Amino acid sequence: MTGPGPSPAPGRTVAASGAPGAIAASGAPTHRQIITILGGLMIGMFLAALDQTIVATSIRTIGDSLHGLSLQAWVTTAYLITSTIATPLYGKLSDVYGRKPFYLLAIVLFLIGSLLSGTADSMYQLAIYRGVQGLGAGGLMSLAITILGDLVPPRERARYQGMFLAVFGTSSVLGPVIGGFFAGADTILGIAGWRWVFLINIPIGIIGLIVITKVLHLPPLPKVKHRIDWPGALALVIGLVPLLLVAEQGRAWGWDSGWSLVCYALGVVGLGLFLLAERVAGEDALLPLYLFRNRTFAIGAGANTIIGLGMFGALATLPLYLQIAKNMSPTEAGLALIPLTVGIMSGSIIAGQLTSRTGRYKVFPVVGTTLMALGALLLSRLTVDTSMVMIGGFTIVFGLGLGLSMQPLILAVQNAVPPKEMGVATSSSLFFRQVGGTLGTAVFLSILFSTVGQRITEAFAKIATTADFQAALADPAVVADPANKPVLDLMSGSTGGSGMLDDSSFISALDPRLARPFQVGFAESIDLVLTIAAGVMVIAIVLVALLPELPLRNVSGIQGRADEAAAAAAGLAPDESLGRVGEHGGDVGQEQGAEGTVDEPVVEGQR
Repeated sequence: MTGPGPSPAPGRTVAASGAPGAIAASGAPTHRQIITILGGLMIGMFLAALDQTIVATSIRTIGDSLHGLSLQAWVTTAYLITSTIATPLYGKLSDVYGRKPFYLLAIVLFLIGSLLSGTADSMYQLAIYRGVQGLGAGGLMSLAITILGDLVPPRERARYQGMFLAVFGTSSVLGPVIGGFFAGADTILGIAGWRWVFLINIPIGIIGLIVITKVLHLPPLPKVKHRIDWPGALALVIGLVPLLLVAEQGRAWGWDSGWSLVCYALGVVGLGLFLLAERVAGEDALLPLYLFRNRTFAIGAGANTIIGLGMFGALATLPLYLQIAKNMSPTEAGLALIPLTVGIMSGSIIAGQLTSRTGRYKVFPVVGTTLMALGALLLSRLTVDTSMVMIGGFTIVFGLGLGLSMQPLILAVQNAVPPKEMGVATSSSLFFRQVGGTLGTAVFLSILFSTVGQRITEAFAKIATTADFQAALADPAVVADPANKPVLDLMSGSTGGSGMLDDSSFISALDPRLARPFQVGFAESIDLVLTIAAGVMVIAIVLVALLPELPLRNVSGIQGRADEAAAAAAGLAPDESLGRVGEHGGDVGQEQGAEGTVDEPVVEGQR
């Protein structure tokens, strides 16, 4: 079997097609072809990565403008629900019908959702449009990573992974800055500044459609009859949506209210129907249940879920802390999150390069989840007066852990399944991370907004009697300033505090002495969220410690599928051509050499 390198194996010929990046069905892609194709994929990945950070930084301004900051979980959760449900669909459909049409579809849906989001007039309307956007986002990241797996063997993947990381890192740095710039501008070209957070995707996405149509030419897949698991997709919607809805609305409804109980019941029924549908569908299942007999896949699913939960818990709350507790503008908050991005990029590069050199990957998620737990614990000590140097240091620790954890887990799963299941395995890994992220965002923001009112009340009780606060109340300039009226009315008892946090913009305009109870209350509620996130990450540490470490194979997904087809034509079992391991982890392939290389692919979990 062909080892690393650009030259095709004997009997395999690279296509002489004039189309850039075209690869013969049985050919190993050259380095130039890989670079050409990855150039197109990077645009789609840039859109997905940029959207995650640009919205997080500007959501406070958007919520204030649409008079519903406390409803921001609807906007975030709607996006995550649809992208989560769409992710496994993209993986399964692309395994059957090819990657390119679904990658283009993902971009089109993302652009439609972006255009609609830029026209929203309410938080509920924005939530619906973000749901459309999420339908596209579910394929942007997962299919890009899957196509990379098609082109490059696991052992060589770090060689090209740096390009993806550069795009991810660049968009992660630019996202908060651009989001802050748009959120801080009243109007741009006659349109409210925050609307450009979504509209900026349009020109970028159009360029992506043109480039990917031109350069992405993968070999056609063998014609195999499959049926699409629509019952499973419908059951997954029935199972996830009510549970995520009650996670976000439970604080308003009451966790034991009638609406909450209905959501619990629907969620359990939906998940039960999903498991039944997947069992009936067998190999055509949206999420094949036999993959869970693969120990690497099963543990990876659990670890990705927990990591997603902890990751989004931090990413959803840190921008609020910086803008409310630290009184930063959206742009300043975006710049303050750059150390987090530096940590993610550094961890990803370290993990990728060392994995490529040593063939070892398990140590990185173990160290990474430990650093994430430590980083969340450090961040849970934040106060209004914490210095930016300490905040930057804490976020670097968290980001480093995240960078060390993300790619090795996906690599482990890709390496442990047959090449023909590369798409469903990759998308499933991201699916479970998205499930965790969706739950984390809904639950943690629910905890934040259900506790912040009480924390602010407690802060007022402590601070209202201080000399500084009393001096502010007696200061004629403070009393005369209309910006201070909400707090003055609250202190005089002429108005209640109900609904004040639906538009938090008044806090930044207050006299600093009057704003402090609000800032302290928010900081303490965010501390609670991050303490819980740190505790959750301990579960992730235990899971990744149990992750098997298999030798990394030296064939790409394209070559692997060609070998499977050749073996089938020759009457050989897949195990004989691919060197799989059995259900219990027994290695059927060749042993790992002195430098950790293997001559044959090793795949765990024979079904």
